[in-house]
Amino acid sequence: MRIDKLLSNMGFGTRKEVKQLLKTGTVRIDETIIKDAKTHVDPKVQTVTVNGEPVEYKEFIYLMMNKPPGVISATEDNHDETVIDLLEIEDAIFNPFPVGRLDKDTEGLLLITNDGQLSHQLLSPKKHVPKTYFAHINDEVTEEDVFAFKQGVELDDGYVTKPGELKIIEAGPTSKIELIITEGKFHQVKRMFEAVGKRVMYLKRIKMGPLALDETLQLGEYRELTEEEVELLRQESSYS
Repeated sequence: MRIDKLLSNMGFGTRKEVKQLLKTGTVRIDETIIKDAKTHVDPKVQTVTVNGEPVEYKEFIYLMMNKPPGVISATEDNHDETVIDLLEIEDAIFNPFPVGRLDKDTEGLLLITNDGQLSHQLLSPKKHVPKTYFAHINDEVTEEDVFAFKQGVELDDGYVTKPGELKIIEAGPTSKIELIITEGKFHQVKRMFEAVGKRVMYLKRIKMGPLALDETLQLGEYRELTEEEVELLRQESSYS
């Protein structure tokens, strides 16, 4: 990789700005001062420093966000705030994107990364990666609903969903439930409950494959995944 590309990717400015930085003689590869922007570097085996501070090179970034309501799962939008708008500049420079989408008014676990291959694997219909949701429902959820979801329900457009695992947490005039599904049709959870005559009042995704939402994250907060969490996701996408 060229030194100017590496430094630009790591947030040291545009290629033009990086070239000016190189001219100052403050960039080194190992102990050698580098001024030529075309110089190649292997960040895995060589140490790059700027003003004596090491540059930590990362090819991919993996973020877990507790998505707040009112924010859309997109990289950019002309009208609404996006999940990418919530990122700090040092994370945004990696040009990450949300893996899948959560509806604008839905909260919870959202994976954000620039690893296109992992994203594709996790979203592939062939992989059947499970997604777990917690919801408040405006009516009593019954064992008949549990059975219907287990069989698959017909949505408003005639599509019959794959089986969903519905668990009643608290029944009553309003109910609290958990639902595990393996596909991601538009507004699917809401439409599944509409299919049995009920309405979702609150929806939160709490798990995606083996990755559970870090409950210490406040709405709008995020953190990097641990190496163990990334490896679990890779295994899920490989073997599902």
